[in-house]
Amino acid sequence: MALFLVQHGKSLPKDKDPEKGLSEKGISDTKRIANIAKEYGIHISIIKHSGKKRARKTAEIFASALKPEKGIQESSGLNPLDDVKVFADTLNSKINLMLVGHLPFMEKLTSYLITGSVDKPVIKFQNSGIVCLDKDPDSSSWFIKWTFMPKTE
Repeated sequence: MALFLVQHGKSLPKDKDPEKGLSEKGISDTKRIANIAKEYGIHISIIKHSGKKRARKTAEIFASALKPEKGIQESSGLNPLDDVKVFADTLNSKINLMLVGHLPFMEKLTSYLITGSVDKPVIKFQNSGIVCLDKDPDSSSWFIKWTFMPKTE
């Protein structure tokens, strides 16, 4: 199983959209990264996202490109300050799962899965970027397999 972690695309400021939907840059960056993932043949079983508009829209763009067999689904536990330890216990290691959520949750989940601590940062996320984690079959330890990020600097 691979776990694909995505920070939602760049959102509009609250004064332009109280629900903070995606900006034009957020839409274009997400489409670009989703199409790169498609070109590489990334297979996703299901995409789960937080209930926030920017995460749902990001998940819809990825679903349009990657065609997950089980579609997209809103999931509790993916909000910015939710408990990553509780969420980590729900992960199903038999499917390729994409999670679309927010900071600091995504960075803390990655840290927790890799180091066992939410306080040991291992990677900085970018809006619309994908961080792919996988499990070593021998040790059952998580590791960062690859990333696709919109900005390279």
